[in-house]
Amino acid sequence: MLFNKNLPVWERGLRTVAGLVMIAFGLLAPGFAGSPIGYIIAAAGAMAIVTGFVGYCPACAVVGRRLK
Repeated sequence: MLFNKNLPVWERGLRTVAGLVMIAFGLLAPGFAGSPIGYIIAAAGAMAIVTGFVGYCPACAVVGRRLK
């Protein structure tokens, strides 16, 4: 199934960088490393990277966001 991109280029880059930061924070930050919340933060970072690479965000599509 093909999806129309609904993220502009600048936001795709921002999501990718933010996802990397979230993964690093979730897995390496004291107090979060090895804890369930740390893994949840890292998983959210992985999803941010995926949406950044693909250019499609399901949550944005639900609220009707589209590129011009």
